[in-house]
Amino acid sequence: MRRSPRAERLSHGRRPPFGRQRPTAAKSPSRRGNRTPFLARLRVGRKLMLLVLLPVTGMLAFTAFSAIAQGQEARTLGRFRTATEVSFATTEVSDAVARERIAAVLARLRPGPVTLAERSTAERATDRTLGRATDRAASWPQSDIVGKLDALGRQLHATRVQTGTGSLTAATIAQQYQTTEEDLLDTVAALEAGRPTRAAGRAADAHIALLKAIEAAERERAELAVLLAAPAGRRPTVAVRWSALEEAQLREFRQNTSDRLRAELYATQFEAPGRAVRKVRDTLAESDPRAAHWPSYDRWLADSKARIESLRGIQDQAARELAVTAAHDLDSARTRAVRDLVGSLTVLGVVTVLALALRRSITRPLSEVSAGARALSDGDLSYDIRYAGRDELGDVADTFRELRVTTERLAAEIRSMNAAIDDNRLGHRADVASFDGTWAQLLGGMNGTMASFAAAHGRRRKAEHELEGIFNLSLDLLCISGVDGYFKRVNPAFERTLGYPAETLLARPYIDFVHEEDRAGTLSALERLASGVELAEFENRCLREDGTECWLQWSARPVPEEGLIYAAARDVTESRRTAREQAALRRVATLVAHGAPPSEVFATVAQEVGQLLNTTAAVLRHEPDGSRTVLGTAQGFPEEVERRTRQARREAGRRAMQEAARTRRAAGVGRSVAAPIVVEDRLWGFVVAASPLGPLPDGTESRLGDFTELVATAIANADSRAQLTASRARVVAAGDASRRRIERDLHDGVQQRLVALQLDLRLAESMVTDPTSELAEQLAHVSKGLDDAFQDLLQVARGIHPAILSKGGLGPALRSLARRSAVPVELDLGLPGPRLPERLEVAAYYVTSECLTNAVKHAHARVVSVEAAIRDDALELTIRDDGTGGAEPGRGSGLIGLIDRVEAIGGKLDVSSPPGEGTTLHVRLPLSGPSTDV
Repeated sequence: MRRSPRAERLSHGRRPPFGRQRPTAAKSPSRRGNRTPFLARLRVGRKLMLLVLLPVTGMLAFTAFSAIAQGQEARTLGRFRTATEVSFATTEVSDAVARERIAAVLARLRPGPVTLAERSTAERATDRTLGRATDRAASWPQSDIVGKLDALGRQLHATRVQTGTGSLTAATIAQQYQTTEEDLLDTVAALEAGRPTRAAGRAADAHIALLKAIEAAERERAELAVLLAAPAGRRPTVAVRWSALEEAQLREFRQNTSDRLRAELYATQFEAPGRAVRKVRDTLAESDPRAAHWPSYDRWLADSKARIESLRGIQDQAARELAVTAAHDLDSARTRAVRDLVGSLTVLGVVTVLALALRRSITRPLSEVSAGARALSDGDLSYDIRYAGRDELGDVADTFRELRVTTERLAAEIRSMNAAIDDNRLGHRADVASFDGTWAQLLGGMNGTMASFAAAHGRRRKAEHELEGIFNLSLDLLCISGVDGYFKRVNPAFERTLGYPAETLLARPYIDFVHEEDRAGTLSALERLASGVELAEFENRCLREDGTECWLQWSARPVPEEGLIYAAARDVTESRRTAREQAALRRVATLVAHGAPPSEVFATVAQEVGQLLNTTAAVLRHEPDGSRTVLGTAQGFPEEVERRTRQARREAGRRAMQEAARTRRAAGVGRSVAAPIVVEDRLWGFVVAASPLGPLPDGTESRLGDFTELVATAIANADSRAQLTASRARVVAAGDASRRRIERDLHDGVQQRLVALQLDLRLAESMVTDPTSELAEQLAHVSKGLDDAFQDLLQVARGIHPAILSKGGLGPALRSLARRSAVPVELDLGLPGPRLPERLEVAAYYVTSECLTNAVKHAHARVVSVEAAIRDDALELTIRDDGTGGAEPGRGSGLIGLIDRVEAIGGKLDVSSPPGEGTTLHVRLPLSGPSTDV
């Protein structure tokens, strides 16, 4: 191997070969007596590291002190966060005790199974929350919260024992619980008193202020419950004291809370319960509150409970804000600690890296020469030493550069073999004879690898041929596309499904074949695929070559490193069409099952047909005289298009219905298709579909016929239901007419005859000269019996059909019933000035009359309230009594007749009659009445 000129020069020059010891230079006289300094005896790398060590040590000390201080801050914030969690658990105990207090007060005021059960439930809930709070307080080491909670539990137990004996009044019970509540609130305030930051302090102040405000509202609720439970004449004078405390606490809450909770508090105060509570406070604040303005016991409990629950909802949000603030402060402290630590370590790292870089720039030549020597000893001839110094290491560097020539030759052989692989020239082999030793062995191994690769390539080609057959024979749509938006390869199923040749599919962007309404979703799915996300069961609509739509369900897997997407699709057009038809059928059947009006059912059938076929649709009934009545229509096109083609469609529809009536099968004429509706072998009607824009697709007749067969039963049920409703309405109307006729006959016949007999009898009495005679007494007796018979006849006529109902309307008739009732009746009538339909007035009158009779005979009620008003185009009638309750329509009572009468005119009657709690009837009668037109 020929050496370079520089190598020749070095071999004959002043530098010795590598490995020989350089001659020691003679010391000069000036240095002969000097000793070598300490730093001169150190290696260069150690000197540089010693220079960096001093500032690095100082920075490490600063970092350590900073980390200790920030760790202490984080521990303080962590303790505060733990304290807030314990305070939240204690707050739950406070809420539970407040609920137990009001339950105990209510059970003392009005003892009964319900109130006693509510008190027991509240006590169990308090025990559960107290147990959870005790478990949570075990994690707080600062104070004996567990001991305090245990003492409060024993105190609660003592209060419950005294309450259970009945020896305490309601006010005393509330006071006993108040002591426990105050201890709990003091505990919460002590837990949240840490306040390591300003934000945490404000959030804690807001939370505690709202807790105290809720406690004031609870105290007010209990005291007013005691007040309102007393008889009206023995109610003591009360002073509004808790409202002022509550307002003070709410004012502090507003000063410290967020704008959002401040707005929610404002909204809560102006909701219905808040207004009701404020009205009660205003009433109690008067110097002489009138008893009529005082709320009822139940109303006050309901309003105050709703308002307190709203405040508790805001309390929960305030607690969450406090928890979020504590967590945010803790996270911020930890983040600052980590940030400072990372910053310090980064600076240390940078300084260290710079020191190492400087050390490396000095020691690298030495290391490079040493590594080159080791590589040469290990036989690694590819190592290149770039050092070009004029010392002993330069000789070694020249030797390595000469070895690169041999390396290049070897690389050329390897490149030629790689080129042969790329050109599929798998028979190429390297020239092993021109190399010796290790190089020859390496090239021989590469020749063996080439032979193995040739065998594997043959097997791969066979597998590709097999895959090609599967790709072309698959019934599903298979394709390979690029992220550039073009198909790279499609199988024949693509051509069969979409109708385009393969050249067209590959030449155009595949978004061109997607329906316009689905392009945005398809592009979004393609972006996800391009980002490497797999896609499964994605559906979109594609346009065939003939312009029709087809639904495809895709599954795709991207290969981002190759820029390709492998996808498979399945044509789900028919399955989606079947699913749509089944869904439409379910909607129609559900509508019929819910008792919808026939007009709504038929309109829905027409709408479903129009949506399924994308046409105009109608449902028509075939009358016995051969005419047809339109029951429901649906337009699927603009009004202008419908109007322009209406006459042509009517003619085509008429001819289609004639053909369908003749063949009893779906028939199409022009742009219209008609399918017969056959019910019990009788031609009931038709479903007609028409398109004003163009001819209907193939298969429309069969699709319409199949759907019509499915909905025929639903149409028949709707028809039968409508006929039954109309029949019931006619029966009720006929009965009312008979009542009016009988009442009129009694008034014009029998009553007039009795009046004439009374006049004749009075004349006979006037003709008797001796009023003490037996004849005079007999005439007086007959006259009295005739008067009694006349009054009985008036009652019978009024019971058959009251004349005041026909003359004055529902309002005067109900007032007449109230005056004649044996129990007091409270009327609240919000009826309009104009008369209501007669069927509504009659039904409302008889329902009220029957209820008043039942309240006297069976319920033994003390008072009955009747409310009537027009709401949402309907007459709503509510009748309540405070009787024994327990009325059930299913036991054959008169309520069954009332329900039949109300439902016959399209109304609804609901009965609520818990035993011992009175009876409430709610009647809703629509002003429009039931539909009788099918």
